[in-house]
Amino acid sequence: MLVPVILSGGSGTRLWPLSRKNLPKQFLPLAGDTTLFQQTVARARALPEVDGSIVVCSEDHRFLVAEQLLELGVAGASILLEPIARNTAPAIALAAMQALAEDADAILLVLPADHLIGDTASFSDAVAMAHPLAAQGWLVTFGIRPDAPETGFGYIRRAEAIDAHGFRIDAFVEKPDRATAESYLAAGGYDWNSGMFMFKASRFLEELAQHAPAMHAAVEVAFRSAHADLDFTRVDKAAFAAVPDDSIDYAVMEKTTRAAVVPVSCGWSDIGSWAALWAASERDDDGNRLEGDVLAVDSTNCYVRGSERRMVAMLGVEDLIVVDTPDAVLVASRDRVQDVKKLVDRLKAADRPEHLFHRKVYRPWGSYDSIDMGDRFQVKRIMVKPGAALSLQKHHHRAEHWIVVSGTAEVTRDSEVFLLGENQSTYLPLGSVHRLRNPGKVPLELIEVQSGSYLGEDDIVRLEDVYGRS
Repeated sequence: MLVPVILSGGSGTRLWPLSRKNLPKQFLPLAGDTTLFQQTVARARALPEVDGSIVVCSEDHRFLVAEQLLELGVAGASILLEPIARNTAPAIALAAMQALAEDADAILLVLPADHLIGDTASFSDAVAMAHPLAAQGWLVTFGIRPDAPETGFGYIRRAEAIDAHGFRIDAFVEKPDRATAESYLAAGGYDWNSGMFMFKASRFLEELAQHAPAMHAAVEVAFRSAHADLDFTRVDKAAFAAVPDDSIDYAVMEKTTRAAVVPVSCGWSDIGSWAALWAASERDDDGNRLEGDVLAVDSTNCYVRGSERRMVAMLGVEDLIVVDTPDAVLVASRDRVQDVKKLVDRLKAADRPEHLFHRKVYRPWGSYDSIDMGDRFQVKRIMVKPGAALSLQKHHHRAEHWIVVSGTAEVTRDSEVFLLGENQSTYLPLGSVHRLRNPGKVPLELIEVQSGSYLGEDDIVRLEDVYGRS
């Protein structure tokens, strides 16, 4: 059987401020109505002979993955949780072991969750071309036929043909400078390294054991220590911390003698920067991609993404990236957006929260939006999904007022349990044990006013939680 493996562990820092650690780019609708993750899952599941799916993701993103699979109507996917990041080779090894537990002949189709493919028919054809090679024991990667001297990608140099569609790989080449990239394009026989792979699960593990035995052994220990948690498979943190950190290219593909490439032109982009998203987007006659409430006059070749709350106006500018979010605005030259990571590093160094969270934060029960804050107070807009409930909890440093805007709230406050309807409110004293639940069939919207000496999210003592959070 062909098993799609969706690698969803990336942080997408180059697409800040829209992409952040707790809501990275793969979970955002950057190119269409669905997210990049959802598009990847749907594209893989539409292929012939596909059976099941395996998602490898960060433990922090588990509820995002589950929610977005639910929105697609996908049930029964295996969701493997990485407690810490260990790069692509260990993630794929976990998926291979999971697949072999179900089928000794499983063939994996490994896909990053954050790539865009515009020509799904050509992608499907390439998968069909790669399938016989994978079945014969080759470790196949998909090379993107270059249409420009791109310096932001690694390249694959082809050797002799194996069959009508695949070639033995002569070498993996690091990201070149402009002159070298132009020489690759002129010479032919070079493809962009897409990071997409196809091989038997058993063959990958054989090669991993041969070329990275310490990694193979450590992943095996971590996999055997994994246990079920709700709809997820949770890998032991201490065991996974012992796994060496390395990519599949360095750990296996550059060392094996059985590496093959199938070249393909499929409208591929790794959406690795705002400039890449601009290039992959449909643009107007002035070369602009304008999203949201944006007014552009005498402006050309810009990517502008407005927020939901205000208009962005552009006058007499060119080659700019402007991304407006409720708590941060990025303005950058289009030729400098590869350096956005430097801004994120500055935010981390200053211990600012903008690299971690949006102002609106998603939780398994719904979301909250911090709409105002000051000395000793914070105001949040809270949405609780029908049937969902927050944890039974208490706070050491703050009291809360809840005002229902719409829907019905079931409130637990110490020994009391009562209902609140629209325009009704309640007070939760500091230290009280409380819970909020939505017993209705429509979303519950309320305003929460916090007051106290400390208002951080870590001032939560969870006593019970249906989502298994501590």
